[in-house]
Amino acid sequence: MITSKKPQDSLVIMNEFVMPNDTNMMHNLMGGRLLYWMDIAAAMSAQKHSNRLVVTASVDNVSFQHSIKLGDAVTIEAKVTRAFNKSMEVRLDVWAENIPTGTRVKSNEAYYTFVALDGDGTPVQVPELIPGTPEEESLYAGALRRRQLRLILSGRMEPNDATELKALFMAAKQE
Repeated sequence: MITSKKPQDSLVIMNEFVMPNDTNMMHNLMGGRLLYWMDIAAAMSAQKHSNRLVVTASVDNVSFQHSIKLGDAVTIEAKVTRAFNKSMEVRLDVWAENIPTGTRVKSNEAYYTFVALDGDGTPVQVPELIPGTPEEESLYAGALRRRQLRLILSGRMEPNDATELKALFMAAKQE
């Protein structure tokens, strides 16, 4: 079994065209359709990292920074940012491109969390993630704080036990 992988090993780039049945009355991509595509890309990334079937455990806040229009090409980039014991955090960046005009804008970013499963549906250990670039190291470090926040919000961790979050807030308070 592979004990560690690099973020690049889990990279997934997914492309879709926004068709009429994907849009609302304003000819913008429906948010639910985008979330569906994002979940697929993130699941493929988590599967590439773990070499296992995975299930979505959580989806962090997804904010829509720029609307995606009918006819736009959507590119979703997904990559594992950190592996924990049996779960993985996946970062997604979503781009909208009007191919005829050459205009490309970032529309969304989000973090999804997945749990790897064996054939019986039991959570299993995942390979460690080894960041290699400064950006990967920053995402890796931030993943622990994001995980603690998710656990607090879900009621599975007490705020006083969130050591990384407390350290972050204490550092900001001292400035």
